[in-house]
Amino acid sequence: MEEERLQKVMAEAGVASRRKSEKLITEGHVRVNGKVIKQLGTKVTAHDKIEVDGVPLQREKMVYFLLNKPRGVITSVSDDKKRKTVMDFFPDVVERIYPVGRLDYDTSGAVLMTNDGTLANGLTHPKFKFEKTYTAKVKGIVNSLDLKKLENGLVIDHKKTAKAKAHLISTDDEKKTSIVSLTIHEGRNHQVKNMFMAVGHPVQKLRRDSYSFLNIDGVQSGKWRALKVNEISRLKRQIEK
Repeated sequence: MEEERLQKVMAEAGVASRRKSEKLITEGHVRVNGKVIKQLGTKVTAHDKIEVDGVPLQREKMVYFLLNKPRGVITSVSDDKKRKTVMDFFPDVVERIYPVGRLDYDTSGAVLMTNDGTLANGLTHPKFKFEKTYTAKVKGIVNSLDLKKLENGLVIDHKKTAKAKAHLISTDDEKKTSIVSLTIHEGRNHQVKNMFMAVGHPVQKLRRDSYSFLNIDGVQSGKWRALKVNEISRLKRQIEK
């Protein structure tokens, strides 16, 4: 039977972050099979009974979904202003899933949803450089110099963006707009919008087409699909590198 570190199991069960789970362990809040455990290296199996402050740990099976988020939806578990969130598309999912990373309210496209805290942390960690591809409809006619600037990096908020991939899909001379594909691996706030603004082409409409190798082809807006076993394995391998 597979053994896993106690703090990892606690984090994945939604008790707390892995770091806070470690603190709970070292402070004596956790029992395994009735015995207080303070050792961080402790490993457990699915058969072990884990309690935190006397409350049994409810372990969930790990689930993974790819949502095609519509515009006008918050990428969050809840919203103070009672606006629609990504959670509203999963009324029948009993596991405590949450979105991996963020996608702006007015941006549509790929959002990964899971209850796997280890995978979510890995996917959002800057060192792994997961590529995300966007299609942007922008104001003005984008030229080759604009594309080169986007690809080479732009100084935004006193910090240069990493190299990117930019491709002009089409232009509309009558409406004075362009459609551009942009692939980045950073996750700064409003990064794509700020990059286009920096080259003088404000974004009018934005969609995230893919997250790493996962794309929303065949997934209608407001719909989702479960990840395949090989896709989950591939994601996990990528964060183990």
